[in-house]
Amino acid sequence: MRPRRTVEPPSRPAPQARINDYIRASQVRLIDDDGSQLGIKPTKEALQYAFDKGLDLVEVASQADPPVARVMDYGKYRYEQEQKAKLARKHQTQINVKEIKLRPKIGIHDYNTKKGHVRFLNQRAKVKVTIMFRGRERDHADRGRALLMRLAEDVKEIGTIEMQPLLEGRNMIMVLAPTKSAGASRDAKAEDAQRGEEEVQADGGGEGAAPSGDAEPQPREEAAEKEAGLPAG
Repeated sequence: MRPRRTVEPPSRPAPQARINDYIRASQVRLIDDDGSQLGIKPTKEALQYAFDKGLDLVEVASQADPPVARVMDYGKYRYEQEQKAKLARKHQTQINVKEIKLRPKIGIHDYNTKKGHVRFLNQRAKVKVTIMFRGRERDHADRGRALLMRLAEDVKEIGTIEMQPLLEGRNMIMVLAPTKSAGASRDAKAEDAQRGEEEVQADGGGEGAAPSGDAEPQPREEAAEKEAGLPAG
């Protein structure tokens, strides 16, 4: 017979669900470890039933009247829940935020360079675009807004506006998020490049065509024929 669980030391956190002797209700709606309904039972009887099977009695729905308790291996249950949580965190997508800074009077060459930095969207990262105003430039915030909207239009295939341009102090900020198609063109280019390399290797790796039967023999072949006493072709 499995011994009843004792009270845990104060240094360890109390269990989130009431189990065994922690259950306060006088009766519970009992569910067996195979999921079958056993009806409403006095808590002491339900506890004894669980202990006789070497398992725990766990209160799974404390708000019900009476509370619902299930027979299970609580240690195994907690372990499985922790593993599921770890797996969920492992597969959780982490969004990075990259930042690029522009000036409201930026030149066309610098603009194109900065626009190229928005390639971070192809890496599934968000891009924070900041317009920095100096002095009286802040009085013409509409220019900064127009520049941000122009950038958003230029990269609309891979980025969409997540946060509209917002003036904060001397800076105006806009956040772009990657679209569903972001990164697809990059993957297609990589596949085309790899396919091209394979074709080049296939062309260069083949052997030269064999000479036809009408081709004249090479000097070394003629010498070999003379030594063998064969008539010259």
